[in-house]
Amino acid sequence: MSNSSRAKKLFSTLWPTAAIAGVLTLPAATPADAVEDTVGIVSCIGAPGTVNCVLRVAPAGNPYVRLVPQPENEADKARAAERDHKWLQRCRPIVAQDRYGVPRYHYAALGCDLGVIE
Repeated sequence: MSNSSRAKKLFSTLWPTAAIAGVLTLPAATPADAVEDTVGIVSCIGAPGTVNCVLRVAPAGNPYVRLVPQPENEADKARAAERDHKWLQRCRPIVAQDRYGVPRYHYAALGCDLGVIE
């Protein structure tokens, strides 16, 4: 085996490790507050000599859960409580099991599953 083929083989085996190590050190250069609320996901695919790595940085937590902002002052809290009360009076939600045993919400009026009040 020649020196150039040994070098190619060594490079192809070390490249994925070096790429991942380099990508993982990137968040260290950002401010600490930004890193606490983010998650880095590294995905690599390929064969020796041809490797492709991708780093995806996203907010920490479940991407399918949306945080609802809470009322900031007493007037906003009162409006939110009044809106909730109106919705409960109109929709009267109940949870009942369907024929498969799955609990499902049922409402007294149309549009309640979408938050319609009137």
